[in-house]
Amino acid sequence: MSFRDTRAAWPAARLEALCRDIAAADIETALHREERTLHDFAALLSPKARPYLEDMAREAQRLTRWHFGRTISLFAPLYLSNICAADCVYCGFSVRAKTADKRTTLKPAEIRRECEALAARGFESVLLLTGDAPKAAGLDYIAEGVSIALDYFPSVSIEVFALDQPGYQRLTDLGLEGVTLYMETYDRGAYAQVHLEGDKTDYDFRLDAIERAGKAGARKLSIGALLGLFDWRLDALWLALHAKHLQKHCWQSALSVSFPRLLHTPARYTPQCPPTDAELVQIILALRLFLPEAGFNLSAREAPALRDRLIPLGITTMSAGSSTRPGGYATTGPEVLEQFEVEDQRDVRTVIQAIRSAGYDPVWKDFDPAFDRE
Repeated sequence: MSFRDTRAAWPAARLEALCRDIAAADIETALHREERTLHDFAALLSPKARPYLEDMAREAQRLTRWHFGRTISLFAPLYLSNICAADCVYCGFSVRAKTADKRTTLKPAEIRRECEALAARGFESVLLLTGDAPKAAGLDYIAEGVSIALDYFPSVSIEVFALDQPGYQRLTDLGLEGVTLYMETYDRGAYAQVHLEGDKTDYDFRLDAIERAGKAGARKLSIGALLGLFDWRLDALWLALHAKHLQKHCWQSALSVSFPRLLHTPARYTPQCPPTDAELVQIILALRLFLPEAGFNLSAREAPALRDRLIPLGITTMSAGSSTRPGGYATTGPEVLEQFEVEDQRDVRTVIQAIRSAGYDPVWKDFDPAFDRE
């Protein structure tokens, strides 16, 4: 059964009906369950749950410490290319973006310099990213990037365009550990309105991609909705359904969820309904109560003060010292086009100190491929 079937069974109207007439008793019930239903999650997401945020925070902290301890894993995004054939109206890499900034694809020697720079800062986990341009930075190029990165890091993941299962299989055979792929928005109509050109316009192909990665042997799967493209409560509910589907059908993979919020967008696009800081906190808390065993990722999109406050509330993985332009660590300069502006521009040492000040331990490495070998 594909997630497409589950998504089709839960149209917006059905989710809206689920959220309708939520009462305080529903929130109380959701707070005290051991296993929570989608209705419980909807109750915890509702405006009426706002007075219960402290109770939700205590339960989220308890569950996170039970399953993950007092640890925060660290990773760095490494952009290989900012060339893109897709027209995503909210993205700085869009093929239609009117910019004088340079577009580039790193050469193998430049990828090595970036890896060396990140390894020197202590990183042992890296996320390789490209634009959606199979002709400029296709599967062969990504495979070469993964092979180079594996010379420096025990954990290599990708966030690239959606691949077919043989494509993911080729990369996992090389040693790729994880795949990150955001659906952006699960609403088909809204998806079509913000994805105007390129292969990414194929909603169904993208929706099933992360499951193809799991079936190809990716040990880590990470999903998310780009908060602000559509009604954030509905996207959060679809995201929760997607997560449950993956936990059932890709049970050999570790699942994590990200919470990318649209804060900086090109002038051509204004986010429709981005959650406030308090609403972002509510999403994270409610989802932690619904998905107690899933990892939660927090990128440098968010401001330092908010990131620091979120550490005890369910987050398990954070990026640090991030750059969103190719070659941003050692190779290129600010003239190269970045995907979006990061809010948390602190260096790695400062982020580590913030983690320790919150009473948590920064973790560079939580797994080794040798554990999988016979």
